[in-house]
Amino acid sequence: MFYLEKQFADEIIAHALEDAPNECCGIVAGVNGEVKKLYRTTNTEHSPVKYNIDPQELFQAYKEAEEKEWEFLAFYHSHTASEAYPSPTDVHLAAWPDCIYIIVSLMNRDTTVIRAFKIVDGQIQEEELQII
Repeated sequence: MFYLEKQFADEIIAHALEDAPNECCGIVAGVNGEVKKLYRTTNTEHSPVKYNIDPQELFQAYKEAEEKEWEFLAFYHSHTASEAYPSPTDVHLAAWPDCIYIIVSLMNRDTTVIRAFKIVDGQIQEEELQII
């Protein structure tokens, strides 16, 4: 189970809505499963169907997290016109097997859907996401 405070879930959804019609992306960092910070990052693809975290922003987030003795807990991104489920591209690009992948769907902007997954060796497993 992955716990995410409502303020962070709301921030992910706000980021997705602000970046639409393109996908947004970001990083969730913390310690012992407790989220400490959400890093909004730039989608260098500027695309409604794929994302790529800006490498410099990834490095800066990693550097800060390491200094604070945090770890990357999750990566998030949005799907602007499809369900909150990993696409084949998402699976192919999933390079952090210890992290959760959070996807927010904007298919229906009145009722956004946010889900979490583990993606390891091309296999997708949904993780229970508890917004607290």
